[in-house]
Amino acid sequence: MPLRESETIVLRSLYEIERLRQSNIIVAEILNELRADAKAGAATIDIERICEEEIKKRKVVPAFKGYRGYPYCICSSVNEEVVHGMPCKRVLNEGDILSIDLGVLHNGYYGDAAITIPIGSVSEDAKRLMDVTERSLYIGIDEAKVGNRLFDIGAAIQEYVEGNGFSVVRDFVGHGIGQSLHEAPQVPNFGERGKGIRLKAGMVLAIEPMINAGGHEVVVLDDGWTVVTKDGSLSAHFEHSIAITNDGAYILSKL
Repeated sequence: MPLRESETIVLRSLYEIERLRQSNIIVAEILNELRADAKAGAATIDIERICEEEIKKRKVVPAFKGYRGYPYCICSSVNEEVVHGMPCKRVLNEGDILSIDLGVLHNGYYGDAAITIPIGSVSEDAKRLMDVTERSLYIGIDEAKVGNRLFDIGAAIQEYVEGNGFSVVRDFVGHGIGQSLHEAPQVPNFGERGKGIRLKAGMVLAIEPMINAGGHEVVVLDDGWTVVTKDGSLSAHFEHSIAITNDGAYILSKL
């Protein structure tokens, strides 16, 4: 998301980090369930309905539904769609790639994560794009440690991604997360090392590289939500919510 709700960076206690872990584990569990449902012949609205049932079963609140008017629980972005794709009757085909972004609110704290899923057998180019995007996420997470600068995260992601011939989306970034879905600071997936605020224990960040096979430029469709690559190239998206601790980054949304 490009915007934040709060300008204040909140340092979370161990108690709060555990609450955030609980919310993010629920997100991870549901995303893992949806992997099996993301197959050729399924429509993205079908996956939305399954997700909504999983959310109801766990008695949590969908974080995206109703957020700034967004009408669904998930963002489902296919192929050239980068982020914020709206579930619809679009049927998935063999060889597509599908990004699912999901957030929930549980006991006053938010969880947020995203994955990109191959639909059946995908091309080597698509597979490589997904692999590089996911790897770049973990490279960025490795930089999220006490004493580093905020832009060290994005610089590491950008260096790896561009070194592999792909491009980093500039218009949308990661964010802080806690008792609001989007909090300060914004977390770009690009930047210059040594710049930005000093990272401290207790910061909780949603790091989410959005990586294009072609150029980094994107456009928003007429629905006001769906972001696509300007050149029609494939895009992949992975996201984890993490807490910065004195022992390094703690991935909250990993099973």
